[in-house]
Amino acid sequence: MADSEKALSTGIPNMERPPGCQEHRGSVPAEIAKHANDADEAMKAFAGHEGVLLELDEATNKRLLKRIDLHLMPYGPFDTLINVMGIKKDIHLTGDDYQWISSMFYFGYLAWEYPTNRLLQRLPLAKYSSFCIIVWGLVLCCMAGVKNYSGGLAVRFFLGVFEAAVTPGFALFTSQWYTKREQGTRVGIWFGFNGWAQIFGGLIAYAIAKGARLHGSAIAPWRIVFLVTGLLTMAIGILFLIFMPDNQLNARWLKPFDRRLAIERVRVNQQGIGNKHFKLYQLKEALLDPTTWAFAFYALTADIPNGGITNFFSQLIVSFGYTAEESLLYGTPAGAVEVVALLVCGYLGDRYGNRLLISMSGLVVAILGMILIVALPLSNNGGRLAGFYLTQASPTLFVALLSLIATNVAGYTKKTTVAAIYLISYCAGNIIGPQTFRPEDEPRYVPAGGFLMPAYQNKKKAAIRAQLGYTKLENQEWLDLTDR
Repeated sequence: MADSEKALSTGIPNMERPPGCQEHRGSVPAEIAKHANDADEAMKAFAGHEGVLLELDEATNKRLLKRIDLHLMPYGPFDTLINVMGIKKDIHLTGDDYQWISSMFYFGYLAWEYPTNRLLQRLPLAKYSSFCIIVWGLVLCCMAGVKNYSGGLAVRFFLGVFEAAVTPGFALFTSQWYTKREQGTRVGIWFGFNGWAQIFGGLIAYAIAKGARLHGSAIAPWRIVFLVTGLLTMAIGILFLIFMPDNQLNARWLKPFDRRLAIERVRVNQQGIGNKHFKLYQLKEALLDPTTWAFAFYALTADIPNGGITNFFSQLIVSFGYTAEESLLYGTPAGAVEVVALLVCGYLGDRYGNRLLISMSGLVVAILGMILIVALPLSNNGGRLAGFYLTQASPTLFVALLSLIATNVAGYTKKTTVAAIYLISYCAGNIIGPQTFRPEDEPRYVPAGGFLMPAYQNKKKAAIRAQLGYTKLENQEWLDLTDR
């Protein structure tokens, strides 16, 4: 861990700063002075404490990190799955109807992504996120009542609308609470809950399907699955509302002094913990930053495979020669592959300070898996199933880039804008993905496999700060400035 993270010793206004933290004589850069009049929420923590010297040694830092992990990590996003437990027959899907129902989720996600990012900035973060999770679970329960194709389209659209807040919300939580050296691992843990959902969701679905086959059921098994997972999601949302703080300032499980220390420990990020005001210059900066569009291009191309495989994994496993019921059970190891890949790449990326290079290994593994699916004989069910498992390592680079938005993009309006563009591109890729799995291409889906396979500035800022004559404003870290 860097020296600045091992022992942060920072004076509050008018106090002498220790070596290495002095403010240099000279002029304040004009761009910083221009935008330094709307400070971050973090400044509230130090109001009335002027002249108090905060000491954050390594032992205290570790104690706080452990406590933060204990209270934040359990509330990862819970996701579920559409499967082939009779849904196509029961709601009378024909031709490419299933492809469009799969894609419709991402139309809702895309339509609401930028507005929900603005609301994440403007409203209390935990409370708005909780609302979206609870309503998402309620809409998921409504899927159990779908009778036809149009009803399925409507419910899937609103599922996308309310899930749109989850991923950017957790990225914001990460940037609020963790230093840059800690964020890759935590984003990997949170995103890995998708894998856990696939494991437990698959087991629940299999148990319900088998129970209904052996003992019968009053309603179709797939309807029971949506009711169970929807109610579970609502319960998680209620727990999130009760226990998740909007930021360090209202964390009930931290003592008042520890709240200030929890903010102080992320001073090194120079990003603050949130600003509720929309800033036009930050929006313009986000739109003109080439890095924003590099993120967007990757999300678009990489998530074409995600959209296809996520929505068609049960049908893909059935095409390997297994029954629909077996596909639910055999799909669960894929979730374990995702969890392990994200944890390993997240930890190693933080450990060695190179998230992108290390997370690219997941793409290599996924491409190998797709080659096995497409190239092995149809009779080799085990080999093709193993190939499917390997494809589930593919999210590693997407998650690494998401963590870099949390880490490297400063200014709350800019951060939420870049996250929105990244996830809008993610939606576009996921809309395209299901359309590559055409009914006429069963059971091998060769065109889809061939299409999916190839799809897979902070130093500058530091240099400016190191220049002679550069003057650092008092508490500049809390002024909601951007990374430029």
